[in-house]
Amino acid sequence: MSCYEIEALRLGLMNVLGTEDDHARQHAEQELEGHMTGPIEALAGAETLAAIERHLDAALVDLEEEIAATPEDDPEYDYLRGRLVAVRDAERAVSRITMQGEDVLAGLGEAHNVLHEAFPVDE
Repeated sequence: MSCYEIEALRLGLMNVLGTEDDHARQHAEQELEGHMTGPIEALAGAETLAAIERHLDAALVDLEEEIAATPEDDPEYDYLRGRLVAVRDAERAVSRITMQGEDVLAGLGEAHNVLHEAFPVDE
């Protein structure tokens, strides 16, 4: 059993962050072998945080549909529910990364404005 959403998210984040850890990338790709379709494939190839959020949401919808179609007495049911909890937690983590990045961007804009106020540029 594998958590395809988490491995695809790891690949997407490696793309966004420019991570060059070949071992981690190869491991994630091996975990996803045969499952690189739809939102999982899009998530693994994402190159922006916005794309990661969009594709992760789509992957969650697919996972929720899989859980809904799985009988509660199926041996895989509890694992699927655990996967859902882990992926929802990952979704919140990605949201925090995005919010923190936006805060840094806003802070840089404020610093830029303060510099121009302190040292006006004559044009």
